[in-house]
Amino acid sequence: MTVNSCELFDCGHRACAGCGAALLARLVLQSAGENTIIISSTGCMEVFSTPYPETAWKVPWIHSLFENAAAVASGVSVSLKRQGRSEKVIVLAGDGATFDIGMLCISGAFERGHDITYICYDNEAYMNTGIQRSGATPYDASTTTSPAGKCSYGNKRPKKNMPAILAAHGSPYVATASVAYPPDLIQKIEKAINTEGPSYLQVHAPCCTGWGFEGAKTMQIAKLAVETGLWVNYEMVNGEVTKVKKVIRKPVDEYLKSQKRFRHLFKPKRNDDEIAKIQSDADRNAEKFGIEIKLKK
Repeated sequence: MTVNSCELFDCGHRACAGCGAALLARLVLQSAGENTIIISSTGCMEVFSTPYPETAWKVPWIHSLFENAAAVASGVSVSLKRQGRSEKVIVLAGDGATFDIGMLCISGAFERGHDITYICYDNEAYMNTGIQRSGATPYDASTTTSPAGKCSYGNKRPKKNMPAILAAHGSPYVATASVAYPPDLIQKIEKAINTEGPSYLQVHAPCCTGWGFEGAKTMQIAKLAVETGLWVNYEMVNGEVTKVKKVIRKPVDEYLKSQKRFRHLFKPKRNDDEIAKIQSDADRNAEKFGIEIKLKK
């Protein structure tokens, strides 16, 4: 694990206190170093890090449209190869740009085999434009376009499995990570950028504003996602799962009740049926990936 001492994602940006995406950007550049070109789609990171004429980036940085960051990265990668240059090309994009709007360009870039690293900061909704539901929004989460109320418990669709989709495209390295475990995240960033071909890293990045919790609790919330089994940290090499983080599991209640987006499951009274459905999702993850550490009696 290598961490550069020079901060290439500078202070003074305008992210919310406790922003998981801002922490990710800092760790990405600490890992990748100066020989890096960043392409960012429209989204939270673009807005808080580059309010014209200011910028927090100390490496070349390109703002793409919402949908075409992967296509821009493809062109940059081909141009660098033609010139005999060695810069690493990294896309940093949110889940809206990744799971939804940018799917076509991502699919094309990965199918063509471009030497790029695509990193998704997954805060599980369109946070920059008003906390609307995305393909990454978890079941029963309340958003402005899937609001909880008398007729709904929130989002009724499961989270899209982007790692599996991009592994199916033949990506040689696919991984998930969390900002709550920086050493693991840094190792995966380094593996991704040093893997030839298109690599994908999906990073759980809690949003205190969109999820409804105090900014000082970002790491605590992120760890609970992993400890409950609602988020699994794993690696895939050539389509095969090779490494999984194991945990002593906690009930999903601890994660859900800590966030405003799930408070309708507990108030005005606890909804055991809906909570049980979410617990079942976590149980399936635990069984599929074998994450649970059994305590000796």
